[in-house]
Amino acid sequence: ATNDVLMQFQADLLGVPVVRPAVTETTALGAAYLAGLAVGFWTSPQEIAQQWRVERRFEPAMPPSDAATLRDRWREAVTRSRGWAGADRA
Repeated sequence: ATNDVLMQFQADLLGVPVVRPAVTETTALGAAYLAGLAVGFWTSPQEIAQQWRVERRFEPAMPPSDAATLRDRWREAVTRSRGWAGADRA
């Protein structure tokens, strides 16, 4: 999540904006929010939502046709690699 190149690549391939939150440990933060709700520290999910901060937003910059070509190549690579993990290498 802290790799700008990877975040931009995801936005490009998906064709949608990708946001990096200010706190990247979102799993731990979510658990803390739920615990806070359970003990009454937070009064509602809406109150928690007000805490959300975006560090950076990545907008798609790759031409859609290029992104489609890369996705097609990825699918082809996955198809070709199926079965490799269990293949007999003797």
